[in-house]
Amino acid sequence: MHYVSGRPLVGPHPDGMQLAMFGMGCFWGVERLFWQMDGVWVTAVGYSGGRTQDPTYETVCRGGTGHNEVVRIAFDPARVPYRALLATFWQSHDPTQGMRQGNDIGEQYRSAIYFFDEGQQGAAKHSRDRYQAALTNAGMGAITTEIEQAGTFFLAEGYHQQYLAKNPDGYCRMRGCGVSFR
Repeated sequence: MHYVSGRPLVGPHPDGMQLAMFGMGCFWGVERLFWQMDGVWVTAVGYSGGRTQDPTYETVCRGGTGHNEVVRIAFDPARVPYRALLATFWQSHDPTQGMRQGNDIGEQYRSAIYFFDEGQQGAAKHSRDRYQAALTNAGMGAITTEIEQAGTFFLAEGYHQQYLAKNPDGYCRMRGCGVSFR
């Protein structure tokens, strides 16, 4: 169960909910950003985007699994449109850093949007192009964010779920690159 909302982490979710999944660096801070948004039903952290079955935090941190630290979000599109989730995604991390976010280095910290349908894919690509224009105007580099079909989501260990609610002074503060997404 979600430590903050008390809702089931993996469902079932109420009718009409949609899923979104993002990688933006350390999943603790990413998850908190989204669970605080009005219209988000539940968040869960885990691993996706890799080659191995049943990854663990230890195997992902060692490298070579291809997995990314991600947050999966169940949201009500009538209350929070996918484009609002994308705006939070772009503004809350630096999508130009490749296989890292700040001091966190490795393939598990890469920037990624994992889409669940063609509508999300189109919206993600369109938002990337708009944000790249804003970054270019600000003198910043190219976006390295991968935009891929959502694959299997492997739920992270229980102690990672809603970590920053359980550990308010914990590491993993999210910082964008200072360029607004409009």
